[in-house]
Amino acid sequence: MTDSDEKQKIDSLEPGLHKFNAIIKQSSVIEEGTPIRYRLTRTTDSHDQSQPYKKITFGERDKTKPHKTILMVGETGTGKTKLINTMINYILDVQREDKVWFEITDEQSDQTSVHSQTSIITVYGFYPQESKTDLTIIDTPGYGDTRGVENDKEIAESLLSLIKSEEGINEIDAMCLVIKATQTRLSDRELYIFDAVQSLFGSNIDENIVLLFTHSRGAIPKNILTAVKEDKIKCAKNEQNQPVYFLFDNCQSEDDDEEDEMLKQSWDLSFRGITGFFKFLDNIKPKTVKTTQDVLERRKQLEAKISDIKSHIENMDPKQNELKQTQEDLEKHRKVVEENKNFEYEVEVKYKEKVDIDRSKASVAMCCSVCEENCQYLGWWDRNLPWFSVMKDYHCTVCTNKCHYSKHVKEAKIYETKTKKEKRTYEDLKKKYDDNIIKVRDSESLVKRLKEELHKLEMEKVKLVMDAFHCVYTLEMIALNTESLNTLRHVDFLIEKLKEINESEKAEILENIKKRAGEEKTEHWNT
Repeated sequence: MTDSDEKQKIDSLEPGLHKFNAIIKQSSVIEEGTPIRYRLTRTTDSHDQSQPYKKITFGERDKTKPHKTILMVGETGTGKTKLINTMINYILDVQREDKVWFEITDEQSDQTSVHSQTSIITVYGFYPQESKTDLTIIDTPGYGDTRGVENDKEIAESLLSLIKSEEGINEIDAMCLVIKATQTRLSDRELYIFDAVQSLFGSNIDENIVLLFTHSRGAIPKNILTAVKEDKIKCAKNEQNQPVYFLFDNCQSEDDDEEDEMLKQSWDLSFRGITGFFKFLDNIKPKTVKTTQDVLERRKQLEAKISDIKSHIENMDPKQNELKQTQEDLEKHRKVVEENKNFEYEVEVKYKEKVDIDRSKASVAMCCSVCEENCQYLGWWDRNLPWFSVMKDYHCTVCTNKCHYSKHVKEAKIYETKTKKEKRTYEDLKKKYDDNIIKVRDSESLVKRLKEELHKLEMEKVKLVMDAFHCVYTLEMIALNTESLNTLRHVDFLIEKLKEINESEKAEILENIKKRAGEEKTEHWNT
């Protein structure tokens, strides 16, 4: 379409559309209708693909203008994507009568495949010249997907990477927990999501957390508000000490009929909700993410320490088994030596000996001197038979090794298997053990060396366990969510290890964390 065609098209539309000429020129039509849906022409950051987040921007940041940073958290399908687009249309001052709708997100943003997802966190930078306020929206589409804990660790890493980057996020104006107003309770997945994300932030951010209820028809969502209180979801409170929330229907992009009273009410509802939300932003102080960075760093340290402890224990186990086996074997040898220093025992050994042949059976025999076997018996009537009657190609066809004829002897003697007793001494047994035990002769020094090595490893284990405990203790002091599942999943393990190193008082501190969290929350983690 040429510029002339575009201008003619715009001129043919509603007069209110003219105020968005500049924005429309930076957009492409997604769908014709009322309203016309436009996708903003965005720039995707071409940073190093190893970065665990991506940034999508519209316009250029004007650092002289007010700026708001919003974090969106919610289960897939709650409507985060539509809320993000509602926010940018509010910034552009889009009204229902303007009959336009702008989108910065992709169509599939709120339905990202958990397997094809290439970026855990998406940062939307919305910097239009026409607005009075610039906007940064951090979307966490991966939270609560089927990949579970490992993926949630990646999200924490992504947030930390984003905060520490050159263009990093220094302040958060609001953390938005997105929930469907039609729900009667929070699902286990949502509880896990909110618990996980809140556990990443410092305790100073609770008054900046708000509830955004989608799919609302305007009624107070009493059931889900009650659930939020019962589940102890931390968030901002109003003067009546009730959770701060805003209602949305997210229908602004749907085909609109001016006579459709339901759509008008839905539009008005969402407009009131977004207006109230931005009024809240104007009246709340943004929170620095310095404490959040400390929390993220400390959680990262905790994960590393727990991993180190488990690896360390795996390395200790073979040493402990070796010491135990060595002590058992050496004790057995000592006992034998003490009971009988000249220990001897007899064994029956089979051997072969030549004896006179039984003349009633044969007069001579041909025997193999190598195999010590009787290859052929000959009676007096067979004495003139050729010796090679059992030979083929000069080799015996009877003896085990099929030896050459020159190894055979014809005489009146045969081989007979007999047994005899031989004495064996402890030295023979000792030689066998020497092949399987490390320096049996130096048994005491071996045990001593193993004990010294294990003592050193035990001291290293003590340090690792104490370091992990102090990570948890520090998180208790600085984190918003002090009974996070991210912490609870390590608590039982640490309690056990603290008891092993005789730190019962510190183990009791962790037991109290479990008690505060409650059995229901602990069981939720275990399942």
